Parts: sequence; C-alpha cells; structure tokens
Amino acid sequence: MKLPSILIAVLIAALTPSLAFADKGLFIAASVGSAELSETFDEFDVDSDSTAYRISVGWRLNDYFAVDGGYQNFGRFDQTFDDAGTPVDLSLKADGFTLGAIGSLPINDRFSLFARAGAFFWDGDAEINDVSAASPEETNLYFGAGARLALTEQLSATVDGSRYDLDGTNSTVLSIGLDYRF
Repeated sequence: MKLPSILIAVLIAALTPSLAFADKGLFIAASVGSAELSETFDEFDVDSDSTAYRISVGWRLNDYFAVDGGYQNFGRFDQTFDDAGTPVDLSLKADGFTLGAIGSLPINDRFSLFARAGAFFWDGDAEINDVSAASPEETNLYFGAGARLALTEQLSATVDGSRYDLDGTNSTVLSIGLDYRF
C-alpha cells in the first residue's frame, strides 16, 4: 500500500514551511507591563507591583528561532510598614541586560506562540528610609512565553509573561508590546 506513504509525505511537505521563505533578519522590540514582587526583605514582607518596561534588538534566524539582547527595567517597588508605631519606607528596584534565545511556533501567517529564555545581568538597590541597605549585582536566568500577532508584514503586537530569578527572589512580568522587523 503505497497510497498511505505518499499521502503522509504530501501532508508533511504541505505542513512544513520552506526555509527559503523563512522570516529572518533584524528586529527591535519594546514592551510595557506590570512587574510583581512578593518576598521577605530584612524581616519585611514585600508584596508590591510596579510598571516595568523592556527594549530589545535581535536577529531572527528563521521562522522558529531568534536570538536577542535587551534592557529590562522592573520599575520601583515601594511599600511602607509600621514598626511599633514608626513608619518604615522600603524601596526596591532592579534593572539589567538580557541575552537569550526565542523559539517560535507559527500557527498561521499572522499568529505565533513563542518561548524565551536566557541570562539576565542585573543590579538592584534596596533602601530603607532612603538609606541604602543593599546593592546586589548578579547574573541569573529568565524564561517566559507569549503570543505574537502580525499587524503588518513588519509590525507585530505581542503579549507575554516572563519570570526573572533575582538571586533567589522571583519577579514575574506581564507585558504587551510591539516588534518591528526590518
């Protein structure tokens, strides 16, 4: 029975995009969203959100794989605590540079899912009552997933969630953004 083998071969050829038509080249991206931090710092339970943003530049190797580098800013997490009747102001912030890979799964010509992971080279500042309490500098991992919708041939809208390890403290960033392909 050669018919099933031929049918399977035709289906595989039809469903497998040709790399000759792969979407490759330079892209820039920017996004804004909400960063969440829930952690104990110097006996204070911090549970705060802030506005975060990310900008990046990368190279799409084909429809399925890209590399990128960028800047991630988590914003500022501010919280006031009552310590035996005395207000204590705690402020935490972190930002840094990313270097990573993006794997994409095109669903159709306009929509794709993606996963991203890489290294986050960051530094942070922690202040209690405007006095520096810590200034860590680390390299840790990040990972995330999202979806991309092509608005034009060059411009796409994205939505994603990413998890950043900040030296044992995790921060989750949910964001929306735009990608522009050259």
